[in-house]
Amino acid sequence: MADFERFVEVISKKEDKRVVNVTVRPFVTDCNGDVWFTDLMLQEGDMLSGYTVNTAEPMLEEYDTADDYSVSGKRFFNGIVRGSATCVIFNLGKTSAGLDYKIYPLQDMAAGSISIGTGSGAHKAVFKNAVSAGDELVLSASERKCLKNGSATPKYGFFQYSVAWDSKHPITVEDKKSAKIYVEFQEMKDGDAFL
Repeated sequence: MADFERFVEVISKKEDKRVVNVTVRPFVTDCNGDVWFTDLMLQEGDMLSGYTVNTAEPMLEEYDTADDYSVSGKRFFNGIVRGSATCVIFNLGKTSAGLDYKIYPLQDMAAGSISIGTGSGAHKAVFKNAVSAGDELVLSASERKCLKNGSATPKYGFFQYSVAWDSKHPITVEDKKSAKIYVEFQEMKDGDAFL
């Protein structure tokens, strides 16, 4: 079984000019065995926004959970957050997976008071508008949509993802208020092609 590690590097331009072409040549020295490169990504800007793994057909993993209530290949968790909490997501796939969140506030909440992040709060997404009790907020990595009651709504930040195995996701709502949380994702297996 392959042991994947994620590496992130910042590449600065030498001159303040428009970039027209980039060539990437992965180079490995002083090792033996197999090396696989997957999901090489370049993005502009001064902050890393993370990624969601390609969901092409060969990458989808169908897991038999022996549970009459589960959808094959999809996993979900739900809970209630009061003030703030850390949700630990168990992704039994072999690689990262995009997360689709649904949030249902139980009380009215101020603009900017609901946020979701990864790890210690990095890769954060904040809902910009105020919400009412009973609203449905959707932050869907699989569809690249941010919705409030079915209509587009602004957010600051990034769509969310879960690393393989387990990852921590701090969720914050307005102090002394609560929301129901539902998160769904498609577990993914390793890529199996050599580059």
